[in-house]
Amino acid sequence: MMFKQVQQDFMDYIRDPNQPLPKGIEPRRMKIYRDLFFNNLDGFVSSAFPVLKSLYASDDWQLLVQAFFVNHDCQSPIFMDIAAEFLQFLQTEYQTKESDPGFMLELAHYEWLELVVAVAQEDEQLMTLSQDEVKTAKMCLNSTARVAQYHFDVQHISVDYQPVEPTPQGQFFCVYRDNADEVAFLQLSPLSAQVLAYLEQSQQSTLLELCHWLAGLYPNMATEQLNQGAFGLLAQLADKGIVKTRA
Repeated sequence: MMFKQVQQDFMDYIRDPNQPLPKGIEPRRMKIYRDLFFNNLDGFVSSAFPVLKSLYASDDWQLLVQAFFVNHDCQSPIFMDIAAEFLQFLQTEYQTKESDPGFMLELAHYEWLELVVAVAQEDEQLMTLSQDEVKTAKMCLNSTARVAQYHFDVQHISVDYQPVEPTPQGQFFCVYRDNADEVAFLQLSPLSAQVLAYLEQSQQSTLLELCHWLAGLYPNMATEQLNQGAFGLLAQLADKGIVKTRA
């Protein structure tokens, strides 16, 4: 029991140096241990969210990571899991400060989504589509693509561009791995985003089924115009590897 208490005291101090120093361990050694743990975590978070980090003064960023280190109970030491838990911390546990930009959560989500796409497993049953195949095949969203909506134009945010207000219209994106296996993004119109969301939800759909669904959403749009627009969009998405078919 005594050993467990020593362990707990050790861990408490590692996370928060404001806690009592564990008995029998000199401050210099505890600082070495703590710096190793904290610097490792800081390295993971900084690598996962480089744009977000670049917007903070060094001390402010250290305080943010410190708050995560002290207050959030990480369940995994794996890089991707730590990134997801940092995002969760920002979304559910962290109280924003004046030094935090208003777009913090959306930018953090966008950077995390890039990581998710970068490591997403290829579904070996999915095959590329030719333009002719788009007309008849059952299509689905590629396993390495994700659709997201933001209020800020997160793709442009940098040290030199930090919007104060959301854009008048929502920002829709598909983050995906391109044919060179590099993470890329495609800005979508609301209609394009609806189409990809429908494919994601339905898991697979033909062009005819998709056009029938769109006709219900846009009853005033001419059928021929709707069909041609849907085909052109899906052909473009198939060419980029965002939309595929299951073997």
